[in-house]
Amino acid sequence: MWFGKLFTFSSPYNVRVAALSSNALRRDLSQRNCERARAYEHELSYGAVPSIIYKEQANGQGHGNFIPTSYQAICRNPEWRRRLEKVYTGAQWVPRAWERKRGELDCASSSDALLMNIFCYPGVLRRSQLCALLGVDRGFAPEFGFRPNVPLLNGRGDRTEVDMRIGDLLVEAKLTESAFQPAPARLLLRYRDFEEVFDGEDLRTGNGFRGYQVVRGALAAYAAERSYLLLCDERRRDLIDGWFDVVKAVRSYSFRNRLKLLTWQEVAGAVPGRLQKFLAEKYGVVRAGMLQAVEEDL
Repeated sequence: MWFGKLFTFSSPYNVRVAALSSNALRRDLSQRNCERARAYEHELSYGAVPSIIYKEQANGQGHGNFIPTSYQAICRNPEWRRRLEKVYTGAQWVPRAWERKRGELDCASSSDALLMNIFCYPGVLRRSQLCALLGVDRGFAPEFGFRPNVPLLNGRGDRTEVDMRIGDLLVEAKLTESAFQPAPARLLLRYRDFEEVFDGEDLRTGNGFRGYQVVRGALAAYAAERSYLLLCDERRRDLIDGWFDVVKAVRSYSFRNRLKLLTWQEVAGAVPGRLQKFLAEKYGVVRAGMLQAVEEDL
Protein backbone atom coordinates (compact mmCIF):
# COMPACT_ATOMS: atom_id res chain seq x y z
CA MET A 1 0.00 0.00 0.00
CA TRP A 2 3.03 2.29 -0.63
CA PHE A 3 3.20 3.70 2.90
CA GLY A 4 6.52 5.45 2.24
CA LYS A 5 5.14 7.52 -0.61
CA LEU A 6 2.14 8.53 1.43
CA PHE A 7 4.48 9.99 4.07
CA THR A 8 5.84 12.38 1.42
CA PHE A 9 2.35 13.11 0.11
CA SER A 10 3.39 12.59 -3.48
CA SER A 11 1.64 10.58 -6.14
CA PRO A 12 3.26 7.47 -7.62
CA TYR A 13 4.28 9.73 -10.51
CA ASN A 14 6.07 12.18 -8.12
CA VAL A 15 3.46 14.89 -8.71
CA ARG A 16 2.95 16.91 -5.55
CA VAL A 17 -0.64 17.07 -4.31
CA ALA A 18 -1.87 20.14 -2.45
CA ALA A 19 -3.14 19.45 1.05
CA LEU A 20 -6.69 20.49 1.90
CA SER A 21 -8.42 20.81 5.25
CA SER A 22 -11.86 19.30 5.71
CA ASN A 23 -13.38 22.77 5.21
CA ALA A 24 -11.36 23.46 2.06
CA LEU A 25 -12.33 20.12 0.52
CA ARG A 26 -15.98 20.74 1.46
CA ARG A 27 -15.76 24.11 -0.30
CA ASP A 28 -14.26 22.49 -3.41
CA LEU A 29 -17.03 19.89 -3.52
CA SER A 30 -19.67 22.56 -3.03
CA GLN A 31 -18.37 24.56 -5.99
CA ARG A 32 -18.13 21.49 -8.21
CA ASN A 33 -21.62 20.31 -7.38
CA CYS A 34 -23.29 23.73 -7.57
CA GLU A 35 -22.28 23.71 -11.22
CA ARG A 36 -23.19 20.08 -11.79
CA ALA A 37 -26.52 20.25 -9.94
CA ARG A 38 -28.05 22.57 -12.54
CA ALA A 39 -28.96 19.46 -14.50
CA TYR A 40 -30.63 17.70 -11.51
CA GLU A 41 -33.28 18.29 -8.89
CA HIS A 42 -31.55 19.53 -5.75
CA GLU A 43 -31.62 21.81 -2.72
CA LEU A 44 -28.98 24.06 -1.17
CA SER A 45 -28.43 24.32 2.55
CA TYR A 46 -27.99 27.63 4.32
CA GLY A 47 -24.46 28.95 4.79
CA ALA A 48 -21.50 30.54 3.03
CA VAL A 49 -20.50 27.08 1.77
CA PRO A 50 -23.82 25.40 0.93
CA SER A 51 -24.25 21.66 0.89
CA ILE A 52 -25.92 20.35 -2.25
CA ILE A 53 -28.71 17.90 -1.43
CA TYR A 54 -29.76 15.96 -4.52
CA LYS A 55 -33.24 14.50 -4.94
CA GLU A 56 -34.23 11.18 -6.44
CA GLN A 57 -35.80 11.73 -9.84
CA ALA A 58 -39.45 10.88 -10.38
CA ASN A 59 -40.29 7.15 -10.65
CA GLY A 60 -36.79 6.21 -9.54
CA GLN A 61 -35.29 7.17 -12.88
CA GLY A 62 -32.04 8.40 -11.38
CA HIS A 63 -30.36 10.44 -8.68
CA GLY A 64 -27.98 13.36 -9.12
CA ASN A 65 -25.61 12.13 -6.42
CA PHE A 66 -24.93 8.84 -8.19
CA ILE A 67 -23.61 7.65 -11.50
CA PRO A 68 -26.66 6.02 -13.18
CA THR A 69 -25.09 2.56 -13.49
CA SER A 70 -24.36 2.34 -9.76
CA TYR A 71 -27.72 3.82 -8.79
CA GLN A 72 -29.59 1.24 -10.86
CA ALA A 73 -27.62 -1.53 -9.16
CA ILE A 74 -28.43 -0.05 -5.73
CA CYS A 75 -32.15 0.04 -6.53
CA ARG A 76 -32.10 -3.62 -7.59
CA ASN A 77 -30.50 -4.74 -4.32
CA PRO A 78 -32.81 -4.40 -1.26
CA GLU A 79 -29.89 -4.34 1.22
CA TRP A 80 -28.08 -1.61 -0.67
CA ARG A 81 -31.30 0.33 -1.20
CA ARG A 82 -31.92 0.42 2.56
CA ARG A 83 -28.63 2.26 2.98
CA LEU A 84 -30.21 5.23 1.19
CA GLU A 85 -32.56 5.63 4.18
CA LYS A 86 -29.71 6.77 6.44
CA VAL A 87 -30.89 10.13 7.82
CA TYR A 88 -29.14 13.36 6.84
CA THR A 89 -27.97 14.95 10.10
CA GLY A 90 -27.79 18.47 8.66
CA ALA A 91 -31.43 18.57 7.54
CA GLN A 92 -32.22 21.46 9.87
CA TRP A 93 -30.05 23.70 7.70
CA VAL A 94 -32.09 23.00 4.56
CA PRO A 95 -34.96 25.39 3.68
CA ARG A 96 -38.44 23.94 4.36
CA ALA A 97 -36.84 21.11 6.30
CA TRP A 98 -40.23 19.84 7.50
CA GLU A 99 -41.49 18.98 4.00
CA ARG A 100 -39.66 15.71 3.54
CA LYS A 101 -36.91 13.48 4.88
CA ARG A 102 -33.42 13.90 3.46
CA GLY A 103 -30.93 11.07 3.33
CA GLU A 104 -27.25 11.26 4.27
CA LEU A 105 -26.42 9.81 0.86
CA ASP A 106 -28.30 12.63 -0.89
CA CYS A 107 -25.56 15.06 0.18
CA ALA A 108 -22.86 15.83 -2.40
CA SER A 109 -20.08 15.51 0.19
CA SER A 110 -21.24 12.15 1.60
CA SER A 111 -18.38 9.65 1.85
CA ASP A 112 -20.97 6.84 1.97
CA ALA A 113 -22.34 7.97 -1.40
CA LEU A 114 -18.85 8.08 -2.87
CA LEU A 115 -18.20 4.58 -1.52
CA MET A 116 -21.40 3.20 -3.07
CA ASN A 117 -20.83 4.99 -6.37
CA ILE A 118 -17.63 3.00 -6.71
CA PHE A 119 -18.35 -0.37 -5.14
CA CYS A 120 -21.92 -0.78 -6.42
CA TYR A 121 -20.74 -0.24 -9.99
CA PRO A 122 -21.43 -3.57 -11.77
CA GLY A 123 -18.37 -5.77 -12.14
CA VAL A 124 -16.00 -3.43 -10.33
CA LEU A 125 -15.01 -6.08 -7.77
CA ARG A 126 -14.12 -8.49 -10.55
CA ARG A 127 -11.32 -6.17 -11.68
CA SER A 128 -7.97 -7.70 -10.76
CA GLN A 129 -6.19 -4.38 -10.26
CA LEU A 130 -8.75 -3.06 -7.78
CA CYS A 131 -8.97 -6.35 -5.86
CA ALA A 132 -5.17 -6.42 -5.61
CA LEU A 133 -5.18 -2.91 -4.13
CA LEU A 134 -7.79 -3.93 -1.58
CA GLY A 135 -6.17 -7.28 -0.86
CA VAL A 136 -9.38 -9.26 -1.48
CA ASP A 137 -10.33 -12.05 -3.84
CA ARG A 138 -12.34 -11.21 -6.93
CA GLY A 139 -16.12 -11.53 -6.93
CA PHE A 140 -17.07 -10.62 -3.35
CA ALA A 141 -20.23 -8.55 -2.93
CA PRO A 142 -19.84 -5.51 -0.64
CA GLU A 143 -21.92 -5.15 2.52
CA PHE A 144 -22.62 -1.58 3.64
CA GLY A 145 -23.24 -0.47 7.22
CA PHE A 146 -21.69 -3.66 8.64
CA ARG A 147 -21.85 -4.01 12.43
CA PRO A 148 -19.03 -6.14 13.85
CA ASN A 149 -18.93 -7.18 17.47
CA VAL A 150 -16.05 -5.47 19.31
CA PRO A 151 -15.57 -7.33 22.64
CA LEU A 152 -15.77 -5.34 25.89
CA LEU A 153 -14.21 -6.20 29.24
CA ASN A 154 -17.66 -6.83 30.74
CA GLY A 155 -18.28 -9.69 28.30
CA ARG A 156 -20.62 -7.70 26.07
CA GLY A 157 -19.87 -6.27 22.66
CA ASP A 158 -19.89 -2.89 20.96
CA ARG A 159 -21.85 -3.15 17.69
CA THR A 160 -20.32 -0.02 16.20
CA GLU A 161 -20.91 0.47 12.47
CA VAL A 162 -18.21 0.08 9.82
CA ASP A 163 -18.95 1.62 6.42
CA MET A 164 -18.32 -1.49 4.31
CA ARG A 165 -17.22 -5.11 4.49
CA ILE A 166 -15.78 -7.04 1.55
CA GLY A 167 -14.97 -10.60 2.54
CA ASP A 168 -12.56 -10.34 5.48
CA LEU A 169 -11.85 -6.66 4.87
CA LEU A 170 -13.50 -3.90 6.96
CA VAL A 171 -13.50 -0.48 5.28
CA GLU A 172 -13.85 2.98 6.82
CA ALA A 173 -14.55 5.73 4.25
CA LYS A 174 -13.71 9.41 4.80
CA LEU A 175 -14.07 12.48 2.61
CA THR A 176 -14.81 15.84 4.27
CA GLU A 177 -15.16 14.50 7.81
CA SER A 178 -13.01 16.26 10.41
CA ALA A 179 -9.78 14.76 11.71
CA PHE A 180 -9.97 11.71 13.96
CA GLN A 181 -11.10 12.89 17.37
CA PRO A 182 -9.63 11.93 20.75
CA ALA A 183 -11.78 10.22 23.35
CA PRO A 184 -11.67 9.91 27.15
CA ALA A 185 -9.51 7.05 28.36
CA ARG A 186 -12.52 5.27 29.88
CA LEU A 187 -14.08 4.76 26.43
CA LEU A 188 -11.07 2.90 25.04
CA LEU A 189 -10.01 1.06 28.18
CA ARG A 190 -13.41 -0.67 28.25
CA TYR A 191 -12.42 -2.69 25.14
CA ARG A 192 -11.13 -6.16 25.97
CA ASP A 193 -8.21 -6.10 23.53
CA PHE A 194 -7.12 -2.48 23.73
CA GLU A 195 -4.03 -2.97 25.91
CA GLU A 196 -3.07 -6.15 24.07
CA VAL A 197 -3.21 -4.44 20.65
CA PHE A 198 -2.04 -0.89 21.43
CA ASP A 199 0.65 0.84 23.43
CA GLY A 200 -1.62 3.33 25.12
CA GLU A 201 1.21 5.76 25.93
CA ASP A 202 1.82 6.25 22.19
CA LEU A 203 -1.82 7.30 21.78
CA ARG A 204 -2.23 9.37 24.92
CA THR A 205 -3.23 13.00 24.64
CA GLY A 206 -4.18 14.83 27.82
CA ASN A 207 -6.64 12.66 29.75
CA GLY A 208 -7.56 10.49 26.77
CA PHE A 209 -6.36 8.78 23.61
CA ARG A 210 -6.19 10.04 20.04
CA GLY A 211 -7.75 8.37 17.00
CA TYR A 212 -10.79 6.88 18.72
CA GLN A 213 -12.65 5.85 15.55
CA VAL A 214 -9.61 4.24 13.95
CA VAL A 215 -8.69 2.43 17.17
CA ARG A 216 -12.23 1.08 17.47
CA GLY A 217 -12.23 -0.15 13.85
CA ALA A 218 -8.84 -1.78 14.30
CA LEU A 219 -10.08 -3.58 17.43
CA ALA A 220 -13.08 -4.86 15.47
CA ALA A 221 -10.73 -6.29 12.84
CA TYR A 222 -8.43 -7.80 15.48
CA ALA A 223 -11.23 -9.59 17.30
CA ALA A 224 -12.62 -11.09 14.07
CA GLU A 225 -9.18 -11.81 12.53
CA ARG A 226 -9.95 -9.47 9.64
CA SER A 227 -8.12 -6.60 7.97
CA TYR A 228 -9.03 -2.93 8.35
CA LEU A 229 -8.74 -0.32 5.60
CA LEU A 230 -9.05 3.46 5.68
CA LEU A 231 -10.17 5.05 2.40
CA CYS A 232 -9.59 8.80 2.23
CA ASP A 233 -8.67 11.59 -0.15
CA GLU A 234 -4.92 11.99 -0.65
CA ARG A 235 -5.38 15.76 -0.16
CA ARG A 236 -6.42 15.15 3.47
CA ARG A 237 -2.99 15.05 5.09
CA ASP A 238 -4.55 15.47 8.52
CA LEU A 239 -6.42 12.17 8.18
CA ILE A 240 -3.34 10.42 6.81
CA ASP A 241 -1.22 11.71 9.72
CA GLY A 242 -3.92 10.61 12.15
CA TRP A 243 -3.98 7.13 10.62
CA PHE A 244 -0.23 6.65 11.00
CA ASP A 245 -0.32 7.94 14.58
CA VAL A 246 -2.62 5.03 15.39
CA VAL A 247 -0.77 2.43 13.32
CA LYS A 248 2.56 3.29 14.98
CA ALA A 249 1.02 2.46 18.36
CA VAL A 250 0.13 -1.13 17.37
CA ARG A 251 2.25 -3.62 19.32
CA SER A 252 2.07 -6.56 16.89
CA TYR A 253 3.91 -6.31 13.57
CA SER A 254 1.76 -9.08 12.09
CA PHE A 255 -1.47 -7.26 12.95
CA ARG A 256 0.00 -3.94 11.80
CA ASN A 257 0.29 -5.51 8.34
CA ARG A 258 -3.49 -6.03 8.34
CA LEU A 259 -4.08 -2.27 8.75
CA LYS A 260 -4.19 -0.66 5.32
CA LEU A 261 -4.51 2.79 3.81
CA LEU A 262 -5.76 3.59 0.32
CA THR A 263 -6.73 6.89 -1.26
CA TRP A 264 -9.73 7.52 -3.46
CA GLN A 265 -7.20 8.60 -6.10
CA GLU A 266 -5.57 5.15 -6.08
CA VAL A 267 -8.94 3.47 -6.35
CA ALA A 268 -9.90 5.77 -9.24
CA GLY A 269 -6.97 4.41 -11.22
CA ALA A 270 -8.38 0.88 -11.03
CA VAL A 271 -12.03 1.42 -12.05
CA PRO A 272 -13.73 1.60 -15.50
CA GLY A 273 -13.20 4.74 -17.58
CA ARG A 274 -16.79 5.97 -17.31
CA LEU A 275 -16.59 5.81 -13.53
CA GLN A 276 -13.21 7.57 -13.60
CA LYS A 277 -14.77 10.50 -15.47
CA PHE A 278 -17.62 10.71 -12.98
CA LEU A 279 -15.20 10.77 -10.02
CA ALA A 280 -13.13 13.48 -11.69
CA GLU A 281 -16.12 15.70 -12.44
CA LYS A 282 -18.06 15.32 -9.22
CA TYR A 283 -15.34 14.84 -6.61
CA GLY A 284 -12.13 16.10 -8.21
CA VAL A 285 -10.69 12.63 -7.61
CA VAL A 286 -8.17 12.00 -10.38
CA ARG A 287 -5.00 9.95 -10.33
CA ALA A 288 -1.82 11.57 -11.58
CA GLY A 289 -1.16 10.46 -15.13
CA MET A 290 -4.89 10.38 -15.89
CA LEU A 291 -5.43 14.15 -15.85
CA GLN A 292 -5.05 14.87 -19.55
CA ALA A 293 -7.10 11.89 -20.71
CA VAL A 294 -9.95 12.65 -18.33
CA GLU A 295 -10.06 16.36 -19.16
CA GLU A 296 -10.21 15.61 -22.88
CA ASP A 297 -13.18 13.28 -22.41
CA LEU A 298 -15.24 15.40 -20.01
